[in-house]
Order: sequence, then C-alpha cells, then structure tokens
Amino acid sequence: MLKEQINQVKDKMDKTVSVLGDDLDTIRTGRANPKMLDKVMVDYYGTMTPIKQMAQITVPEPRSLQIQPWDRSSIGLIDKAIQMANLGFNPTNDGTSLRINIPQLTSERRTELCKQAEKIGENAKVAIRNIRRDANDAIKKAEKKDSLPEDEVKNTLDEIQTLTDKAIKEIDKKVSEKEKDIKEV
Repeated sequence: MLKEQINQVKDKMDKTVSVLGDDLDTIRTGRANPKMLDKVMVDYYGTMTPIKQMAQITVPEPRSLQIQPWDRSSIGLIDKAIQMANLGFNPTNDGTSLRINIPQLTSERRTELCKQAEKIGENAKVAIRNIRRDANDAIKKAEKKDSLPEDEVKNTLDEIQTLTDKAIKEIDKKVSEKEKDIKEV
C-alpha cells in the first residue's frame, strides 16, 4: 500500500514537471521554435483547431518560422489566428505559406517573459506541494485506520519529501534555463 502510494506520487510529480516543460516551451525566446505556436487555435469550420494539426511548422532560419497549411484555403484563417493570439508576430502571406520573422525582444519584454516563466514555475511548485500534502494525508489516515507500523510510515513520508525536493529542484532548473534563454541576445 505504501509503495503504491509512493509510485502514484512519483507519477503525478513527473507529469507536473513534464507539463511545466511544455508550458515553458510556449514562452517566446529570441530564437524561433515551432512550439511558440502550440497554444494558437484556429476557427476551422466551426471547430477550434491547433495550428500544428492544420499545417507543417518549420524553422528555415534561426529567427523565422514557416507555416505550410495542408489545406491552402485555410491560410487566411491561420494568419488571422496568429495575429489574434497577440504573440507580437506579424505573418507574411505568400499565397502558399506563412512566414513569421521573430523580432528582437526588447529588455522590457524580456523582463515580462522572465516573470511569466517564474509564475509558471511557481504554479508547478504549488502543484507539487499539493501532491505531497494529499499523499501525506492519505498515509496518515491509512496509519490510523489500518494501524500501519510507525517506522514504515515515517520512511514513506521521508521518501515522499525526497521526491518533492527532487521535483522542485527540477522545476527551478527548468525555469532558470528558460530565463537564461530569454535573456540571451
């Protein structure tokens, strides 16, 4: 029962760290990255569809993205969705594809993006701590209900704390790497 609890905690924490990585990938840096457009949704025949399901997104140069829709008639919809997403991009439509030149980040924008990365990291830390709290509560309830050995319970709580510390270190590392990427000119 306690091993199962530890495995559940580890899985939940790993998923939280993974989601953090995905969220940080959507934050813009000075370089082009197709994941910058992951959260942009296009109203395609009445259905909100992610761009990556409608087009191929490539990086022809370090500071530009090229979007080639599989359905050429959707190019105008994709262009509009990118502009509405308020990412600071202005796509160029050449009839068959869209090209986005990534402008240089201003120092104010870099500061904003660093704060955004820190906020995402802080939310992930809160989620990790909530996972720990829920697991600890469940273990303490099980201890009272099933009269589990005290030393086993203590070892399990210590192991959960170790997993928590490890996950928080990983979060701090990912956030600081992202901030370094953002600050890089």
